[in-house]
Amino acid sequence: MVSASSSPPRNAKWWYSTFHTVTAMIGAGVLSLPYAMAYLGWVPGTLFLLISWCLTLNSMWQMIQLHECVPGTRFDRYIDLGKHAFGPKLGPWIVLPQQLIVQVGCDIVYMVTGGKCLKKFMEIACTNCTQIKQSYWILIFGGIHFFLSQLPNFNSVTGVSVAAAVMSLSYSTIAWVACLARGRVENVSYAYKKTTSTDLMFKIFNAIGQISFAFASHAVALEIQAIIPSTHEKPSKIPMWKGIIGAYIINAICYFPVALVGYWAFGRDVEDNVLMEFERPSWLIASANLMVFIHVVGSYQVYAMPIFDLIEKVMVKRFKFPLGVALRLVVRSTYVDDSSISEYLMQLLTRNSNSRLMVKLE
Repeated sequence: MVSASSSPPRNAKWWYSTFHTVTAMIGAGVLSLPYAMAYLGWVPGTLFLLISWCLTLNSMWQMIQLHECVPGTRFDRYIDLGKHAFGPKLGPWIVLPQQLIVQVGCDIVYMVTGGKCLKKFMEIACTNCTQIKQSYWILIFGGIHFFLSQLPNFNSVTGVSVAAAVMSLSYSTIAWVACLARGRVENVSYAYKKTTSTDLMFKIFNAIGQISFAFASHAVALEIQAIIPSTHEKPSKIPMWKGIIGAYIINAICYFPVALVGYWAFGRDVEDNVLMEFERPSWLIASANLMVFIHVVGSYQVYAMPIFDLIEKVMVKRFKFPLGVALRLVVRSTYVDDSSISEYLMQLLTRNSNSRLMVKLE
């Protein structure tokens, strides 16, 4: 098989795709699914969750088929597929902006989530420690990626993905088991919240968006499949599809119990993060936050790897930089640094805006 661009190492097993997909798909957003259910209700919420699961599985199957839709050629990246579909000039302009928005956006979200969870974990685990700002925890999270980002390719982050996938299954299980053990709160209600029709409409759209966003990972599907070997007798789509089925089974085990049991326990008044409903036992909450932190460390890498590959390819092809450790160190460290600083600045701007708003209100 010939790659449409420089090909990555192709020695991955089918279960590599399972763990990479789980790491990319399942995030801390699973903990907000009961909150989404509160605005959709039992029947619409359950149906939309099931429909989203089926539709995204079908679209993932289509992406797998497109990876080798031209006999003898593998489209290892979305930009390669875009060039084939829309032409060498128009293709990158259509594909790259959308993919970069998703991947960079997810990395920034993971940066914030990782910092928040690490801060919460330390506050519970070390009550006598000096408290530091959340922005600093975000920078600490970014500091970890200065080292992890030097791993050369998708294959090399498989261990990180395995740990992240195990953590996602663990904190999801903690969430729904804790809800089940807690039982239904007194006077629980499943009726829609009393509000204006306009506000309710926006809340419903937001709930639909939360559920839809929870089924991510399509943005890195081609890159994951690219590391799986392919022959005429056994094309890569066979082990890739096997891995995706495994990933979606794990997804269902995480999503449906959290959404349904969390909504059952707290009804329409559930918090936007179901773990916020629990203050005891403290070790359980600390463990869950640490698990989310470990998971988003892996998720950051899965979404960042295709960006690293793209930038390094451009630097080598257009600017004639030698491919090696030096280029990797500069490109990847710069990306991590920029994403960390941009998030830190966003935190400062948000805090300053809130301060000015409070002054005006006073």
